[in-house]
Amino acid sequence: MLVVTWSIVSIAGDPIEYGWLLLLVLAAASGWATLRIPGMPISFSISDLFTVASAMLFGPAAGALTAGLDGLVLSLRMAVTRRSAARLAFNVSAPALANFAAAHAFAALATEPGHVDGPLTAIRLLGSLGVFAAVAYVLNTGLVAIAVALDQRTGVADVWRRHFSGLWVNHLGGAFGGMLLMLLGRAHTVDVALLFVPLPVILYMAFRHAVGRAEDQIGHLGKLNRVYVAAIEALAQAVDAKDQVTHGHVRRVQTRALELARALGVDDEAELQAIKAAALLHDIGKLAIPEHILNKPGRLTAAEYEVMKRHAPIGAEILSVIDFPYPVVPIVRHHHENWDGSGYPDGLAGDAIPIGARILAVVDCFDALTSDRPYRPRLRDEEALAILASRKESMYDPRVVDAFFALQLAERNTEAPQPAPPPAREEDDTPAAPGPHHEQRPGAVPDARLLAAFSRLGAVLARTSGPQLAAAVWSAAQGWLPPAALVVYAVDEERGVLTPLATGGAFDPALETGDEIPVGERLSGWVAATGQSVLNSDARLDLAEATRATSSLRSAVAVPIFDGDGPAIGVLALYARDTDAFDDALRSLLDAAADAIASPLATALRESARRARLKVS
Repeated sequence: MLVVTWSIVSIAGDPIEYGWLLLLVLAAASGWATLRIPGMPISFSISDLFTVASAMLFGPAAGALTAGLDGLVLSLRMAVTRRSAARLAFNVSAPALANFAAAHAFAALATEPGHVDGPLTAIRLLGSLGVFAAVAYVLNTGLVAIAVALDQRTGVADVWRRHFSGLWVNHLGGAFGGMLLMLLGRAHTVDVALLFVPLPVILYMAFRHAVGRAEDQIGHLGKLNRVYVAAIEALAQAVDAKDQVTHGHVRRVQTRALELARALGVDDEAELQAIKAAALLHDIGKLAIPEHILNKPGRLTAAEYEVMKRHAPIGAEILSVIDFPYPVVPIVRHHHENWDGSGYPDGLAGDAIPIGARILAVVDCFDALTSDRPYRPRLRDEEALAILASRKESMYDPRVVDAFFALQLAERNTEAPQPAPPPAREEDDTPAAPGPHHEQRPGAVPDARLLAAFSRLGAVLARTSGPQLAAAVWSAAQGWLPPAALVVYAVDEERGVLTPLATGGAFDPALETGDEIPVGERLSGWVAATGQSVLNSDARLDLAEATRATSSLRSAVAVPIFDGDGPAIGVLALYARDTDAFDDALRSLLDAAADAIASPLATALRESARRARLKVS
């Protein structure tokens, strides 16, 4: 402000230069007519032409006051909430000081301000112009960088490098424009200055038209981007719907993956955008996987697992036709690669796996473990973290796992779990990996005895209905059934739920709630929806969430009940406390029992519906 004060005193002591007053007005008008790039924190004006010309033609004092006025006008255009006395004073004095110093440096290379004389050649003129631009650039950007760094409590060099390092072209262009005004105005200052009055108006209108067209294009691109994002969302929901998980899964994975990426120091915007899109689309290849494999409760066979593994390269092929501006496809293709090279599809190892894929693998596994899936109930966070710890350095990048643990600990303020041996079943975002086929247990029912049991069962069931069905099934086959609870579920088509109709056997308290199961959900709901049986799946999947922790049930076999060619009308299920308690022979017995009770069950359901209609009427 001392420079501004000195400049005012200096100008006041000399005769008024009307040419300078005109430049002052043009600088103020140009500053007020600043144009902004739509959708970006960028604005520009041509006021630098007049502030530089003022300094070169009329000296440092005139240049300082013109730049100070330009800074004041720009400050008045700021949002009211961003104005303050300190900012106003800074925005006036900083450009005034920069222009004042630059004008003195330029004048030192000339005989007098704005006058090129003697041996000063074109090369010397360019040199003096370069000095002016350099001094103005260093002081202008340097002072603002210092102010911003102090305000944000960050490094000056970092602020300058991120925001101002490329602005030297602007200052050099302004200096050249000012030099042209100076040279034209030397002979006929006022007349030439009057000729420049239309210049800011013409430039403003031309730029405004260009910015308007750019704004239309940006608006169009914004609409296209929203359509693009909506298409990604729709694809992600389609995958979730087929994989029988909620859309919240991919949203959670996306949020955690971005947090983890930033915690690992990933600051490249293209990489972050790639992770963001890949988190939504990483399982799009599952659209090509048969549903009976995708949502199969229990372990996959070796052949089924090979089919499941194809979803990663298929997903990459699907997305490769989209010209993503960031590397989404490699993340999708390699999100099942293992740190030790044992993953698929390409067996990449270590840092050869894209960082986005390594991040997504950890986050996706954790969310899958802590969510219900058709092949197992959710785990507690601590159990899931223990599994991640056990896979560190084999499946997952140790640095990624450590960073994920740090984020989880920051959220929970708890200590990291100790590594635990991996569970007996592979727990990740795919159904259980292949395991051995179940062999017939010693003492399993021979075929002849099975036929005899089916015959007796049919005779018994012909005389039973309603709640006696399960007891009849149990009575007919109890010589060959392991200690288990048996439940006959009936499908309520109007409400879309399975209702426990009858029970028998060694009943478990967890089943006494009579909990209804939505068709398509849990274990028996999946059997009813798909018409496929399951063998030795986790029995807790059929229980209400509140009873899972206390239940001793561990394995289940469930078969659909059909009456004709329509959808399943019910499910026949057995639950046992032992793991792998059932075998294929027993499932065959239940299939026969389901066929035998189909007609009585259908009759009971029709009778129940008839009574309900009579009661309503």
